[in-house]
Amino acid sequence: MFCNDLTMVVITNTSHQSAFVTMSYLSNFNAETGKTMLVDILKTVNHPENSKKLAEAKANSGKEMIKMMQNVFPLVMQVQIEVIKDYGFPGNREGLVQFEQIIREFEREDVDIARLRAQIRSIYLPPININSTNDVLI
Repeated sequence: MFCNDLTMVVITNTSHQSAFVTMSYLSNFNAETGKTMLVDILKTVNHPENSKKLAEAKANSGKEMIKMMQNVFPLVMQVQIEVIKDYGFPGNREGLVQFEQIIREFEREDVDIARLRAQIRSIYLPPININSTNDVLI
């Protein structure tokens, strides 16, 4: 019983330490770091191997939104996860969601961040034609 209690304390201690280490990347995160990360994502997306995979996925999707989200979006998401983990974010979906939430806050104040984020989104979101006179989707 004593060993089990000791083990429990060590596990608890370890999880508190990893939670602290995992969250420490946020203390130094600012708009400049966000811009750097977004630029790195774009560079990684444009890497020849990734670019080829994305081109194939886009060709298979055509201009169909659902197919783009099924084929292209997961590839872009994986590239983003690979980049953000290099900056201390968790290398999983939750880390990407956290990163995106922070970037959305920064893009309200920073046109460069908004532009970079729009460039990334344009990779997996097909263009939508809008009739400006009636605001109707074409």
